[in-house]
Amino acid sequence: MSGHGHGGNCGCAGEHEPAERGLEYGLYRRIDLEKLQCLNESREGDGRLVFKPWDRRNDRGEYVESDADEELLFNIPFTGSVKLKGIIISGEDDDSHPSEIRLFKNIPQMSFDDTGREPEQAFRLNKDPTAELEYPTKIARFSNVQHLSIHISRNFGAENTRVYYIGLRGEYSEARRHEVTICNYEIAANPTDHKVESIIPQSSFIS
Repeated sequence: MSGHGHGGNCGCAGEHEPAERGLEYGLYRRIDLEKLQCLNESREGDGRLVFKPWDRRNDRGEYVESDADEELLFNIPFTGSVKLKGIIISGEDDDSHPSEIRLFKNIPQMSFDDTGREPEQAFRLNKDPTAELEYPTKIARFSNVQHLSIHISRNFGAENTRVYYIGLRGEYSEARRHEVTICNYEIAANPTDHKVESIIPQSSFIS
């Protein structure tokens, strides 16, 4: 891959404005938090806390920690249909940080017994305590997502896993009578174009 493929209107003198990237990660507002489940969380309800605004992604006061072992399973229902384009997962800068995630779509009430099936996509993660690394999804597999399951299958060797922030980037559409409202959370240029080649080599992908 050569270049970053923005086209002529990017003017990439440096990184994109933080405010722009914050808008790109607005899909947390389209999650039905009341119905969100996090299996194996050490304290009930903590799994919801990690889906938060971009400017609070480094807030260490809100996090979820696994209970019996290192695994966590998030069942995330959206209030409409989502085209998922990228994901960020941030944890502590130690062995409790997730090292592998597996993504599934449209399997409501997923349990750990269901995680043996083939995921839509899986990633090996780098430690990312500052929530900077985005893992781009295979968009063709993640269009028309009403429900997303994120299985954190392992960490870097600790007994338990801790997560501070999960960011989701993509498009949201909600059918209203005969019209469809589309909210595109990918304004301006794509920040992954700056980072993927240098930070996330192709070997990061499992499937």
